[in-house]
Amino acid sequence: MNKWLRRIFAFLIVLLITVCIFFYFQVKDRHTGYHVDVQVKNTELSELKVGFAAVPITPEVHDRWTDVNNDSKYIEADGDTFEDLNGNGVFDAVWIAGFSNKRAANGIHDDLWARTIVIDDGKSRISLTSIDAIGFMSDDIIDVRKLVPTSAGITYSVISSTHTHEAPDLLGMWGDSYFRSGVDPHYMDYVKKQTALSIEKAAQSIEPAILKFAINEKDALSVVNDTREPHVFDEAIRLIQAISKKDSTTLGTLVSWGNHPETLWSANLLISSDFPHFLREGVEKGIYRNDTLLHKGLGGVTVYFNAAVGGLMTTNPVMEVEDIFTGKVYKTPDFDKTKAQGDFLAYLSLQALDSSNHYVDKAGISIHAKSINIKMQNPVFRAGALLGVLKRGMNGWMKVRSEVAAFSIGPAHFITVPGEIYPEIVNGGIENPEGQDYPILPLEVPPLRALMQGEYKFIIGLANDMTGYIIPKSQWDTEAPFTYGRKSAPYGEINSLGPETAPTIHAELKLLLEDLYK
Repeated sequence: MNKWLRRIFAFLIVLLITVCIFFYFQVKDRHTGYHVDVQVKNTELSELKVGFAAVPITPEVHDRWTDVNNDSKYIEADGDTFEDLNGNGVFDAVWIAGFSNKRAANGIHDDLWARTIVIDDGKSRISLTSIDAIGFMSDDIIDVRKLVPTSAGITYSVISSTHTHEAPDLLGMWGDSYFRSGVDPHYMDYVKKQTALSIEKAAQSIEPAILKFAINEKDALSVVNDTREPHVFDEAIRLIQAISKKDSTTLGTLVSWGNHPETLWSANLLISSDFPHFLREGVEKGIYRNDTLLHKGLGGVTVYFNAAVGGLMTTNPVMEVEDIFTGKVYKTPDFDKTKAQGDFLAYLSLQALDSSNHYVDKAGISIHAKSINIKMQNPVFRAGALLGVLKRGMNGWMKVRSEVAAFSIGPAHFITVPGEIYPEIVNGGIENPEGQDYPILPLEVPPLRALMQGEYKFIIGLANDMTGYIIPKSQWDTEAPFTYGRKSAPYGEINSLGPETAPTIHAELKLLLEDLYK
């Protein structure tokens, strides 16, 4: 008997050690010693050089499938079948990120991109890249940076995600089960290489340029909804057009606005960048309906950056979008509605640039960026990390490496936020409603834009990391009684690192801005 007890005990010890080793390798730091601390100050008026590039990151969707019960989920038990178009005998699923797992792509509507603008003032060079993905975590950002050749001369790089809910999973949360990552490692490697190539090509294309600045403050509010109280938006469209000094052509345009690219909603099974596709097409090539032109395009490469999208900001199926050509109103989530939205945003952008006379041909670039640590308090995220579903390294016990930055280019001032920040943290309006989990006054004050200088204050969301929702701690709400008289917990907290995320990021950005303006 004692012999068998010793064997069982030995087996349990070995099993425990094996599990611990497995967990360790899932969460070990993938970039030991990596730390960002960039400080650049240039207040001189320097000639600016600008370059753009657009490199595709579209996946291959090899197989097609039949959704017998129209639930937009590939489930063999439901009778769903696939057509083995590449003849390898297995269903080569491309798992779409957002909404729910098991959502397998059934084709491609439009290309996904890694689009980059590089700006150089003769002393430093900054690259700003936007990829059509739901998110890109810090470890993967660092991998891309290590792929960019030193010959590109990049002083600091920002890589953000448009947050489209119609692109392949790059985070791991939307596979064929809750316990299996939806990330295809081969596609992930492809995205990293193409993103690095986009930065390299943009750097190679720089030439003397004039920057034109514009803003539309309110008109885009009609196509975005805030689905959680308090209702605060980041509705302004902010723009920078780069014009070649050589021939006065448009090299490219930076467009920033705050909204989830999920207008196509959860039943869509075609790979797409959602409304940013139509927005970018309209700004570049003009706004057409068949052969009718509403507004001429600018040419060049348009790069779309998402701003403050927490809350959450969305164009959901209850919202109507009017076609600016026909006046037809779309409500059903489909490509007609999404195109109408993209055309409208492109038209507002082009009109804003038409009416602006704010040109800058000389400016200095100042940058302050740093690595930060954020506690991973979310038990679901912790389990996902330990199981390898979320492939995220730790540089401390349940602490993740993230990053924030503040920089200025003439009248344009930027902060980067590593997730989906609630607009009230950016623009003001944080509340401490009855039923809050933490009986405290708002911590994330003053609002970040109030701390920023410059005429054009850009927020680049989901930048250099993806931490999920960044929720004011005084509005955190997972336990009854619920705030604002709700009968159940609001959405948001389930996809957040935890209640300390917002206070940490706000405090770090506040320090960066103070240092930037010293």
